[in-house]
Amino acid sequence: MDVFEEAVDYLQRCSIAVAAESEMEPDLLEDVFEVETGVCFSPSPLHTGSIEFPDTPTSCIPEVMLERRLVVLTSILTSEELYLSELETLLTPMKALRASASTSQPVLSTQQVQTVFFQVPELRELHKEFYTTLRARLEPAQEHQGGAQLPPVGDLFLRMVSQLGVYRGFIDNYESAVEIVRKCTQSEERFRTLAESMMSCKGSDNSKTTYTFEALLYKPLDRVTKTTLVLHDLLKHTPLDHQDHALLQEALRISSSFLSGVNEESQCKRAVTLSTGMRRQLIRDGFVVDMCEGSRSIRHLFLYTDLLLCAKLKGGSAGKHANYRFRWYLPLAGLRLHWVLEQEQSADLQFRVSTMRGKMFQLRQELKEQGRGSKGTWSRTLDRIHRKLQQIELWLLTHSPVHPLELHSPNGKSHTIVLSSMYELEEWREAIDKLKGENLETVPPDLLTLTSSCAKLRMTQHPHLQSLVPDCEDQALCGTLSVSVHSASGLQQPASLYVCLEVDGYKFYDNRAQTRLSLSSLTPHWHEEFSLQVDEAQCLRVLYVMQTECGKCSQEDKIQGRSSIQLDPSMMLKKWKKYIVSMSQIEVHLSLKYSPHPLEPPSSVPVQQQPIFNIPIGVLAQQEGVLVPHIVRACTEDVERRGLEEVGIYRISGAASDIQTLRSTFDTNLREAMSRLRCMDVNAVSGALKLYFRELPEALIPRDQFQSLADALAIPDMSSRLQTMCTILQSCPVVNRNTLLYLLHHLRRVAEKQEVNKMSLMNLATVFGPSLVRPPEVVLGQCGPHVDISQEVVVQVQVVYFYLQCVNLPAPLTSVPLDTDEEEDT
Repeated sequence: MDVFEEAVDYLQRCSIAVAAESEMEPDLLEDVFEVETGVCFSPSPLHTGSIEFPDTPTSCIPEVMLERRLVVLTSILTSEELYLSELETLLTPMKALRASASTSQPVLSTQQVQTVFFQVPELRELHKEFYTTLRARLEPAQEHQGGAQLPPVGDLFLRMVSQLGVYRGFIDNYESAVEIVRKCTQSEERFRTLAESMMSCKGSDNSKTTYTFEALLYKPLDRVTKTTLVLHDLLKHTPLDHQDHALLQEALRISSSFLSGVNEESQCKRAVTLSTGMRRQLIRDGFVVDMCEGSRSIRHLFLYTDLLLCAKLKGGSAGKHANYRFRWYLPLAGLRLHWVLEQEQSADLQFRVSTMRGKMFQLRQELKEQGRGSKGTWSRTLDRIHRKLQQIELWLLTHSPVHPLELHSPNGKSHTIVLSSMYELEEWREAIDKLKGENLETVPPDLLTLTSSCAKLRMTQHPHLQSLVPDCEDQALCGTLSVSVHSASGLQQPASLYVCLEVDGYKFYDNRAQTRLSLSSLTPHWHEEFSLQVDEAQCLRVLYVMQTECGKCSQEDKIQGRSSIQLDPSMMLKKWKKYIVSMSQIEVHLSLKYSPHPLEPPSSVPVQQQPIFNIPIGVLAQQEGVLVPHIVRACTEDVERRGLEEVGIYRISGAASDIQTLRSTFDTNLREAMSRLRCMDVNAVSGALKLYFRELPEALIPRDQFQSLADALAIPDMSSRLQTMCTILQSCPVVNRNTLLYLLHHLRRVAEKQEVNKMSLMNLATVFGPSLVRPPEVVLGQCGPHVDISQEVVVQVQVVYFYLQCVNLPAPLTSVPLDTDEEEDT
């Protein structure tokens, strides 16, 4: 039975009158896609039978196959144009029905309008994009009438079928939509007039075709089946060595699996219905790393409306049927989720990960070289390199993830899954929490049946490997992506938070970055710049994480918002582009710049954090990409948060052991040090800041300026003295000058509370003078400038005291100003 006969049979079973086949227009009966003998498709429920992937094309003459392929693609384009016209016709009355819903005499209620047109606009946009890009690819070949002139199109079909999940919502809602249409057609005359005379343009002659509302609602159901047939037919006419062959084969596998899953799901929904009327449905699935007794394994995780199911995938390669083996399941009712901070990898694992990244980089370079030499044809060498690349990437996907999510069930069972990105982790957590909030009732599952149905229900076909994604060099980034995170706005109350960045593409390097923790601020300012080496990057994901105190010396991090930016190379090529990223209640301001260049091989030695103490401040600032080091900003922020009313702050020292602990932590793990500040005694924090300045190899004000400062203090005219002192300050290196200004402004804020903390400007100058201003070193055997030793301390204190008293003290810069576009993208 062909598609037309099935449609007629379906409509007749629904008591809808259908014209005889002879009365139909001739082009309605044409089916441009061949249906293989023995493969049966029925529209309700949709069914694929068992579509096998063709191992060999139907013809061995490449020229003939390419000509037939062009004919098939032209037919697909025509069919897409008709389908878009039908969807447009279906959506035509939506705006009017929605407007009437708010009147005293609505045709349909607002809820009914939402149900009837559910997911239809999304379907239109999906196929509109596919139609537009396919037409652009086909036009040159159609003009020359040659299949050999046709550019590759496999990536378009793979991208389209990867979004078939849009159809799932439409199919799940279809019965409810049809029921509303039928009831309203019988009871509401205005709607009946509309529903029985929907006009659609057909073909290039713009002739009109009349449809019923219900017949148009059926079109997307028919399209799911037809998509699989299209790919089956197209693959038959694509030579094995054509670069589209592998992509079309993967697209066919996804499409047929989705179609089988729709059929299987409809059967499962009829078989498993909870007493509340809720049906068990697959909400989300994906590949994760399952941690069990220290070992890691790739598993396929399925999230249903009432439970999590973990299964092991067996088979599933092209042309072979996939099956699953049960591992564990957890009911969602009462399930507790706990996000654990990044796991510290052992030195051995870090070395192995670095080595594997280096191998993957070399294979990627070989693949590019072979691809350029083969002139678009797919060779055995390319296939071998590609398979090796996939194997290494799969190993990295198993062993490199560091974001654990603990799952604790009320029955005492617990499992830990590890994910590659915080963004993906938050997607899982959010989806699970949403279902938990719906007063779940759990029906014990038939685990054997449920696991067996996974192959047909699944929406994700394989682990996300970049090597499986079609190359799109003209749309992706290869080189350095610079990201400058400026500030955040929109907080309702002071909070401690930080921003995380994640870039997609090949993971030769660490494609993640994180700002420092901004402590208890209403308007956090980071002004931090990060440089990420990327290959095939197309998306930047941005998350903001809030840290709250959950006990003494204990903090809990919680992801509060996430968003993503599609990376357009042309928009930020070699020039900074401003962006405003809206997430939940806040907006994060950042800038992006892209510099294309060939990538260097990744280092086989994991990058270790450089020490912070006892190194030149200019070197540290350059490493961090700032003008004021993080340790200075973090310590001063914490003192201002909880130490402004502490008596003797900066004069009374904290415990030596606490100060040394902070020093060691800052030198080894900046992120951990930022968190430790909050639970340390505030005098230990102020002591660590003083220790940092004291251990600088060169003071903020260079030694060779000491005599000039001493002479300037002796100038009797105040105006001349001020001008000279400001000139000396301006002559200091840029990092030294801005760090000193930052500290001076902080100390002035401390002195504003001197009635409570007993720290006046003179007291603060006495504490910091010897660290910030140092006399020149006297080298044995050399004649240096004459300095009265008895006056050294006086000069040191008086210099800092003078600057603290300056009324118009310049504001510091914490980062290098960026040359950005004036426009901001939101």
